[in-house]
Amino acid sequence: MTQIAAPGRYARPEQWPDVDLVDTDVHITPRSLDALLPHLPARWRDYIRESGVTGLESDLYPPGSPLSAIPGSRPAGGPPGSDPDLLRTQLLDAWGTRFAITHCIYGVDGIHNPDWAVAMARAVNDWQLAEWLSGEPRLRGSIVVAAQDPQRAADEIDRVGHLPEFVQVLMPVRARMPLGNRAFWPIYEAAARHGLAIGVYAGGAGGNPITPVGAPSYYLEEYVLLAQAFQAQLVSLVSEGVLVRFPELRIVLIEAGFTWLPPLMWRFDKNWKGLRREIPWVDRLPSEIVRESVRLTAQPLDEPDDPRQLLEVVEALGSDRMLMFSTDYPHRQFDDPVRSAPIGLSTDAMTRFLGGTALETYRLNGE
Repeated sequence: MTQIAAPGRYARPEQWPDVDLVDTDVHITPRSLDALLPHLPARWRDYIRESGVTGLESDLYPPGSPLSAIPGSRPAGGPPGSDPDLLRTQLLDAWGTRFAITHCIYGVDGIHNPDWAVAMARAVNDWQLAEWLSGEPRLRGSIVVAAQDPQRAADEIDRVGHLPEFVQVLMPVRARMPLGNRAFWPIYEAAARHGLAIGVYAGGAGGNPITPVGAPSYYLEEYVLLAQAFQAQLVSLVSEGVLVRFPELRIVLIEAGFTWLPPLMWRFDKNWKGLRREIPWVDRLPSEIVRESVRLTAQPLDEPDDPRQLLEVVEALGSDRMLMFSTDYPHRQFDDPVRSAPIGLSTDAMTRFLGGTALETYRLNGE
């Protein structure tokens, strides 16, 4: 079933079980803003030309950082993740991938003009469908929305959410307000209506600092402290009742790490017991809601030197159905592909990690 490459290459390890592999974090991006122009009305093409805008960007990774691209993933005339043929060769074929969930992290969320933001989100989705998803049956896409206007974001989900090529709606972790806020509920209602997951990704250009005490000075701080933003958004989604109101909705935390989650759930449960009257709609332990509704992509993997310690964290999650395999292509998160999965998982847990959980989360079991 799978195509196994030689040891040491960026490819599926030979010792992994021969099961359907689902990569839950694959980045695609336009070669330039020009790639989106055919999908924009004349009004907005004129607007872009007259304003002198050359591109939008909200990717977390600095273009020149070694983390930003695996060797050979930069096509001539374009950034990493902008060439479908390279993606097929370097990722889909090399790893024997059954499905890859793609994310276009383009800076629509940073646009202050809501009309332009809505038009750009629509253009990005039409571009994804035309240039990537329609021609490659192994790819499934994520809908980009202009969350600045939640009702029109919901309209965009209704426009394309019924298409089998899309399985998820993207929301930035660095949002303009906590994601549980009721202003965003039209987005969640539309996603639930179409059986789509909500993918909360590492990044965003909403203007808020990544830390609760202000903007950091250095990129290192930004990268390390992303976990704080994910913690805040997860607590918001549970506390505001999103996951109770929409019980079928799945929240996927993308590039969030996960080693912080067990202690957060313990603290959340403890304080909920004393303050539960404040949020009576949270009718059971927050940790139970998290285990039922939240999934996490595995890269970047916060792995200690002793792999047994990481396995202890996985066990402390209380569920082997929360973590999903990802490469974070084209970003370089590991040198040895074996290290892209926690070492020591049982056969059943490994099968769920490599694809089983993702097939359920994205409702791909029938394909």
